Parts: sequence; C-alpha cells; structure tokens
Amino acid sequence: MAWIAVSDRNRQTFDLSGIEQGRAQSLTQQDLTPNSLLARGSILFETKLPGDGRPRRLIGYHRDHPWVSSLSVQEMPSGGIVLVVTQGKDVFHTVLEHGAVAQAEELRVTYSWDAPARWGRLSVERIASGLVFVKELRNPKPLLLSDLRIMTLDPLQRQMDRGVSFFAVSTDIEPVGPMPGLTSAVPVLTAQGYQAAGHIRRGDLIRSPGYGSVPVLAVVKRTVPARGSFSPVRLRAPYFGLQQDIIVGAKQRLRIGGSAVEYLFGKQNVLVPAGHLINGISAIRYDQSEVVTYCQVLMPGNEPLLAAGAPLETLYLGRMRRKQTLCSAGLLAEYDRSRLPEHAAPAFPVLDHFEANTLAELRAA
Repeated sequence: MAWIAVSDRNRQTFDLSGIEQGRAQSLTQQDLTPNSLLARGSILFETKLPGDGRPRRLIGYHRDHPWVSSLSVQEMPSGGIVLVVTQGKDVFHTVLEHGAVAQAEELRVTYSWDAPARWGRLSVERIASGLVFVKELRNPKPLLLSDLRIMTLDPLQRQMDRGVSFFAVSTDIEPVGPMPGLTSAVPVLTAQGYQAAGHIRRGDLIRSPGYGSVPVLAVVKRTVPARGSFSPVRLRAPYFGLQQDIIVGAKQRLRIGGSAVEYLFGKQNVLVPAGHLINGISAIRYDQSEVVTYCQVLMPGNEPLLAAGAPLETLYLGRMRRKQTLCSAGLLAEYDRSRLPEHAAPAFPVLDHFEANTLAELRAA
C-alpha cells in the first residue's frame, strides 16, 4: 500500500514516489498531467458529525477547464453518504446508508476504485463502535492525479467541512474493518520472553495475563496516515504498569483496573483507547511522521497481551466472519473466514472520552 497524499488544515504532503519512508513507486512526476488518471487507488477521510440534522458537503473539488471534473462526498441528515464523481459528461453516483446521526460521532469514509477491473468500493466505518458499512460498486470513476494534487496542496480550491480532520490518497485498495494498533518495536511478552511486536509470527505463544500461553492465530500489519484516529500516542513509563515507553495507535485499548475503576464503574477493569489518555504527562501525542505502520495479533478468544508490562487488547473481530463482504474487505481477506474466531462482546466496558477523563481525575486526586 502506498500513500501519496495526506492533507489537513495545517500540513499538506503530495509525493508520487510515496510518502512512506523506503517506498519506491512506479508513478513519477511525468505522470502528473491534466489527463493522467490514478487507475487504481483510494481516497480516505475522517469526519465528526455535528448532529444538527442538516445535509452538508464533507469534501469536494470542482473545475471547469479544460473540461469538467469534480468529486463530491455529502452527508445526509438521515445517516448516509452520497458520492458523486464527474468527468466531462460522465457522472458516477452512489449512496451508502450508515445510520449514524448522533452528535460528535466519528466516521471514516473510504472510496476505492480499480478502473481496469471495473470495480470499486465505498465504505463507512463508525470509529467508536467499530460498525462497518460496505457497498461494492460497478464501473466507478477513477480520480485525476492533477485534481488530487490540487485538492491536497491548495486548500482554497477544495471544499472540506470543518468537521473533517484529514484526508489521504493511496495508490492501492485500502482495507476496512478491525485495525492493528501496536508499532513494531513494542515489546510483547511471549513464552520465550519479550519480543518486538513486529517479530511475532503465527503460531507463537503469547503469555496472556489470566490465560497462560495462547497461540497466535494471525498477525496483521498496515501502514496508515498518522492523523485522526490513526494518530500515534506515546504511553510513558511507569504509568499504566509500563516498564518502558511504548508507541501505540490512538484507538489501541488498554485494560485499566484499581479502586477508582471499581468505584466509578463497578467493574474490576475497563478498556480505554490510548487517545483518551492523552494529558501531556502519562500519554502524549507522537507526531513524528506522515505515516505510521501498526501491527497486531489475532487470538482465539481476544485474550489480552502484556506490552512492556501493561495489559493491552488484541485484535477484536466480534462476529465478523459471518459477513462475507466485510471479511473480503479487511486485513484478513486471505484467510478462510470459516476458520476465523468469533469474539464475544468485551468483558469490560469501553470508556468514552468523558468517562476516561473522569477516571483520570479521580486517579490523580
């Protein structure tokens, strides 16, 4: 997977050689002409719903010369995404319902296309709940490289709603669904002692707290823009039981216990996304690159692992294997879905941002 563009309101990067370190791509600057198409790729963005019940354009671009070319992604009040791509007299239009209308709910929208195969996909992920909505497309329109370049580098020539945190462009079909959240250097406790997460392989035994040695069913990896829900977070020792600092994704969940947890939530433990823990002391933003590579292990029963002494959640699938479209769109597409595990609902509550802040204040008191 190769990312060639990432843009938000503060930083814009566009590079046809690939913005990932050590990546070499077939695209060159010579390909950047008004009629050059990105025949296969994806555009991805994240947005927060305002909950005001009004339709709005999330992201878009339009030009009239030397011919008409436009992209428009709009949000419907009823909870749906409308995608319209225009090239000259050709117009491609599709709608995907997702049902999210709550205020401040975060969505990740991905439009992928493979023009030679006449196939595409529009997906909406409700980030907090993990719900994924996928629609396969016939004869989708590819996007012009020159349009993507202008959209990325010239904020004045694009439309981007204030709720959109960033958008990015890839030269590949980007997966959707459950995502990894450990950087490769994070030490994970195995039957042979601590090993870097990036070195763990299928069949290795993980020492899971409360479960003993559990075999790894699969290892997934993905490179993503270091923005939005993908943003890296540095968790600092000795907080959370850590023996050293580690860097994880903002949505990587930690298992936290103690008297404050039992007092507030009536449970022995809770699960907290790392991004909710950012306070400038025990957890800080790690803004060092445009992209970041994460990995994670899949366990039979979603058993936790110990990362430098702190208990972290492993890849959670729920009942994903019952949904063929979702399985084929995710990082585990190459696996026989009948052999994928089913994970029960998390045994502990997952805290939202407000609950995490309340817990942090009580623990600090």
